[in-house]
Amino acid sequence: MPQHLCKLALEDGTVHYGQAFGAQGTHEGEVCFNTSLMGYQEILTDPSYAGQIVTMTYPLIGNYGITPEDVESFRPYVRGFVIKELARRRSNFRATGSLDEYLKHYKIVGIQGIDTRAITRKLRIDGAMRGTISTEILDDAELVGRARGWVGLVGQDMVKTVAPAEPTEWDKGFNSDFAMPHRPDVQKDAFNVVAIDCGMKHNIARHLVESGCKVTIVPPTTPAEAILERKPHGVFVSNGPGDPEPITYAIKTLKALIGKTPIFGICLGHQLLSLALGAKTYKLKFGHRGGNQPVMNLATRRVEITSQNHGFAVDTDSLIKVGGTPTHENLNDNTLEGFSHTGEPIFSVQYHPEASPGPHDATYLFDCFIDMMKSNQAPTAEQMARAQAKLEGKQVS
Repeated sequence: MPQHLCKLALEDGTVHYGQAFGAQGTHEGEVCFNTSLMGYQEILTDPSYAGQIVTMTYPLIGNYGITPEDVESFRPYVRGFVIKELARRRSNFRATGSLDEYLKHYKIVGIQGIDTRAITRKLRIDGAMRGTISTEILDDAELVGRARGWVGLVGQDMVKTVAPAEPTEWDKGFNSDFAMPHRPDVQKDAFNVVAIDCGMKHNIARHLVESGCKVTIVPPTTPAEAILERKPHGVFVSNGPGDPEPITYAIKTLKALIGKTPIFGICLGHQLLSLALGAKTYKLKFGHRGGNQPVMNLATRRVEITSQNHGFAVDTDSLIKVGGTPTHENLNDNTLEGFSHTGEPIFSVQYHPEASPGPHDATYLFDCFIDMMKSNQAPTAEQMARAQAKLEGKQVS
């Protein structure tokens, strides 16, 4: 087991000492926490974590190793990984390597052996903080100074650090016997969908394919004219990292697309669509990150257990003023989790329906996107509930 020293310093002057694993180095980032009990590989490779040092609240991490089939992007994007204890051995017949080896390969610094409960409590009370993780700098004051000097996420365009440079075609559905079962009743390539990739997770693209979509992935800098030239039945706008307000090029594109094609957004895509409509966004105190976030359908009062990863949210009142109808609400803090537009074929959710924490409470939203492309009308909360019941083989009165 690695035993060399690693430190995590927060901008408030707090310094935690632990043992290093993964790579050697020094990195600044926003320190946040994730409450998931599993899924550390998906968390590491979620582009929405670009610019962040992630603290896992579950105490033992690394016990099932690393499996290439389960990644959500082509590489991990976190700036540091903070855990209580690194598993001494991996125990999973699917694994091809260890977490320690994986972080070494991608030059990501990990720290173990520190009180992750204390860090989580501090972030919940005081809010997400800038931090420095290092195996190289021993001086605490220097570490704290570097944390305080880091620019932070607010006002920064983090999407450009994860977005693709060129358009690509995506034709892969579920790639594992351990994923959701394939849907043989769905007509393949029935809908031409352009996905605006602001840091899109692979499993979103897989779900679109399994729902019957021919998916073309384009950079977020793609102008509306170029997207419409592809004659899409609908446009999807993806998740991604950081503050939505600086992503002015994607907001401009979405403004030009409104009224010309159905649009479905997830996470950052939800925020960008709201800004394109004229609503406002704001930074949350410590964000929503984990696989156990309760979200209520406001029409049916039914609760979904959702996976989330975001530090910004949409202001509900400002969205209502520009024609948005709230469809879902977070039960922990009553923040907006989804909306439909009253006049245009637009809907979005703040959470991740493809991440399967419930395990499949929210995958019906991809069927809602299909229905919207057929009808050219945004789904209501009631229609979303019917789509969910249909997917589960239930009847709704």
